[in-house]
Amino acid sequence: MNVLIIEDEELAVRKLTRLLKEADPSLNVVETTPSVRASVKWLESHAPGQPDAPDLILMDIELADGQSFEIFEQTTVTAPVIFTTSYDEYALRAFKVNSIDYLLKPIKLQELQASLEKHRKLSKNPAPAVAIDALVQQLRQQVAPPDYRRRFLVRHLAQWVPVEVGEIAYFHSEAGVSLFRTRTNQKFTLDYTLDELDPMLDPTQFFRANRQYIVNIGAVQQIHPYFNNKLKLTLKPGTDDEVLVSRERATEFKKWMGK
Repeated sequence: MNVLIIEDEELAVRKLTRLLKEADPSLNVVETTPSVRASVKWLESHAPGQPDAPDLILMDIELADGQSFEIFEQTTVTAPVIFTTSYDEYALRAFKVNSIDYLLKPIKLQELQASLEKHRKLSKNPAPAVAIDALVQQLRQQVAPPDYRRRFLVRHLAQWVPVEVGEIAYFHSEAGVSLFRTRTNQKFTLDYTLDELDPMLDPTQFFRANRQYIVNIGAVQQIHPYFNNKLKLTLKPGTDDEVLVSRERATEFKKWMGK
């Protein structure tokens, strides 16, 4: 059986190739492509019926030049596909149907073997291309990044000015008013509460430290152990308040900082 690997990380390619040989020594990796463009070009020059046409494709979702879903928009994919991805399994559960499967990274040998066995069973009754296209569209929607806030329009003197979210060091509440400070220590007020702001912000960049502060990861200068297993943060620009992370959120905060 011919296998095409679509993956942009060389280490991942080597590991997957090794696992495929362990799972089934008869498998033949005919090619590895690192991008949408290279994959489309290769697939169009290796049509079904040719000796080295793929019988199965292992496809990473995030590639060097975009998401692999674009391949389906640019050419016809007739071979069954197993997605290899780091996305949460709940978002992908719908794809354990027909000839599409998924493997969560890091890929384990037993899981790969199970996917290959599923392919063998389904190969006698392959899913129609239209069904696969519909599934790809559904998956693309499910793993699309959330539309987080990119900027705020705030009042400054006698005018309104846009401030990019990436320029904001932290949001905080002061006497019932929500404010934020920029990295250059400018201070602006907002009409949102911190509870309203929290879901607007990218959680990889902002963390709700406590009821008064939402901090940008780039603003955290130092982290100090504090009484009762809390954490005390030193932010830049500095604050007049002690910025504490509760004991309950301390572990989550440290994981967030370490990603």
